[in-house]
Amino acid sequence: MTQTKINRQSTPTRRRLAPALAAGLLAACVMAPISARAEMLDVEKDELKFGFIKLTDMAPLAIAYELGYFEDEGLFVTLEPQANWKVLLDGVITGQLDGAHMLAGQPLAATIGYGTEAHIVTPFSMDLNGNAITVSNAVWELMKPSLTMGADGLPQHPISAEALKPVIESFAAEGRPFNLGMVFPVSTHNYELRYWLAAGGVHPGFYSPEDVSGQIGAEAYLSVTPPPQMPATLEAGTIDGYSVGEPWNQAAVFKKIGVPVITDYEIWKNNPEKVFGMTAEFVEQNPQTAIAVTKALIRAAKWLDENDNANRGEAVEILARSEYVGADAAVIANSMTGTFEYEPGDKRDVPDFNVFYRHFATYPYYSDAVWYLTQMRRWGQIAEDKPDDWYAEIAKSVYRPDIYLEAARLLVEEGMIEEADVPWDSDGYRAPTADFIDGVSYDGRTPNAYIDGFAIGLKTGETP
Repeated sequence: MTQTKINRQSTPTRRRLAPALAAGLLAACVMAPISARAEMLDVEKDELKFGFIKLTDMAPLAIAYELGYFEDEGLFVTLEPQANWKVLLDGVITGQLDGAHMLAGQPLAATIGYGTEAHIVTPFSMDLNGNAITVSNAVWELMKPSLTMGADGLPQHPISAEALKPVIESFAAEGRPFNLGMVFPVSTHNYELRYWLAAGGVHPGFYSPEDVSGQIGAEAYLSVTPPPQMPATLEAGTIDGYSVGEPWNQAAVFKKIGVPVITDYEIWKNNPEKVFGMTAEFVEQNPQTAIAVTKALIRAAKWLDENDNANRGEAVEILARSEYVGADAAVIANSMTGTFEYEPGDKRDVPDFNVFYRHFATYPYYSDAVWYLTQMRRWGQIAEDKPDDWYAEIAKSVYRPDIYLEAARLLVEEGMIEEADVPWDSDGYRAPTADFIDGVSYDGRTPNAYIDGFAIGLKTGETP
């Protein structure tokens, strides 16, 4: 894959140049207070390279870069798309990248030594929601007899995987595996797909130390497909469906090759998604730089959500560029601007499909980390029982609200964000919630009780 590097020093943007062209010196006077207000930190490293995957939820990086928020912090950033999640993680570990847009499970898995071993930390959660599960047109037609239709003739949502179960059984009767794609073994997409399947009575399979396919005892077979390749792989018939972030579900609708059946918002309302990851060593050696980066990203997230998503149209145009997501703007806008299209013509309002700042989206909650760890244990990536305090310790070693709060305090003092935008008094745990498709309640303080509450999945004392 050819990698396009985006260098802020050599690629000034239309947004920052246009006022100068229109008003000359006046524009400089208007822009000056932004830097003047900024609390310029004495950063240890000012030239940085960050990696990302071509998904719309990398938006905070693109916006912090395009609107000059990194520069306001004295940072000169290069953004570089990566071929896949493993390449991206390896780049951060080896120091080729100073940080990256990451799957939330990646820092946790690396820190506990699942797959590649390295201590990765995150001071910033990039977004909530943003994913969906799509099936091929053929599978969708087979699901339809099991769906409940509304008075308008359209399917009622959320759609349970119970509607998929007879399809999978028919495949099995014909000796055909039912194949589903997800982006990485420790991705939100893997865990959301497994959650949805299991909630509908479909076993997605276990991992074990000896068999890392994740297909032990599976009724539906999950395997890795890079996000941009999902639509083509579906169209080729290699997979029967997939779980991925945008714009690759909406791309299936535009291509008329598949139908998104459920969003992750419907699986778990306001679920945590990507994070910004750096090595613990980098943060230890460059603490002021880590705070400065976090400040810029918080500002970008705020811009993406402010005034009821008023800036999303401009964000779509930025993300559509080849150096970022490189998808048609109309495809990106289909979800990024507060709607989501299931079948062609079945477009519904989903204002929180992509959340970057609302609901304390950027705060790195320990309970978010614990949830990912519970899913690793549930499906055998963590092969043996761990006590509740182990989950808390791992969460606190990876998620760094202390860095976040330092950055946020400076932004409040500079007038960039409001005091009420930050959960200052949080102990790092969200309130218990049952906002899941199966109604099971999650409390991050009691992970083992949560794991034991599922009908499908490993429980206390069990190994894969």
